Amino acid sequence: MVKSCRELYSTWTARYVSQSNARDLDATTDRNPEEGEPQNYMFGEMREALGITKQIDILDHIYSLPTDQQATAHAKIEAIEHAAMQKQVPQPGLVTLMEFLDKHSIHKAICTRNFDSPVDHFLGNHFPGHVKAFHPVVTREFRPPKPSPAGILHIAHSWKVVGSARVPDISPADRLVPLLMVGDSIDDMIAGHDAGAVTVLLRSAGKEELERDERTHIMIDRLDDLIGILEKGLQV
Repeated sequence: MVKSCRELYSTWTARYVSQSNARDLDATTDRNPEEGEPQNYMFGEMREALGITKQIDILDHIYSLPTDQQATAHAKIEAIEHAAMQKQVPQPGLVTLMEFLDKHSIHKAICTRNFDSPVDHFLGNHFPGHVKAFHPVVTREFRPPKPSPAGILHIAHSWKVVGSARVPDISPADRLVPLLMVGDSIDDMIAGHDAGAVTVLLRSAGKEELERDERTHIMIDRLDDLIGILEKGLQV
């Protein structure tokens, strides 16, 4: 069925951009000021700090460690995120899109695997005061993290879009929700798809495979590209 923009909700990932090779507040709000790309370089630095390969999920690795080692591991990746947050700049089209969402009373939230400080730093230093706040903001403290759909369903439940925050056993195709998940990673697309949401991929170099992934529903090159799509209505 077609959903108008007034019937939709939006969920935003929140990764953080730094200045060298990568980008954004989960691709959706932050970018590399020199190259306009997300901060994906951070993940290589994190894996190097933890001594793990690209095939191993960072948070899964940390939570698999003995309890007395987890705090030290968390501190290593938080130090990398903290350094990156000093170089945050907004993604092109962010403010225009946020103003559009506010005009049409479309809720917005953040769902991220990052810890609180970079989120707070971005919202406090780069988010215009006249734009309504993201709510709720789901960060690393929430478990299980993406790619689980649990965080998105938690948000949907807080907005009374779904009756329960529990991840159902039935197929996502049989429980669609009027919610957009906007992000740039495979975790974002999986989490959004499995929550029953419409997934929106913010394209970025090196992630072309996500454009062909069946869990990616819509693709945009910059955030305000989404405005025209919402104005026309979505087939979901």
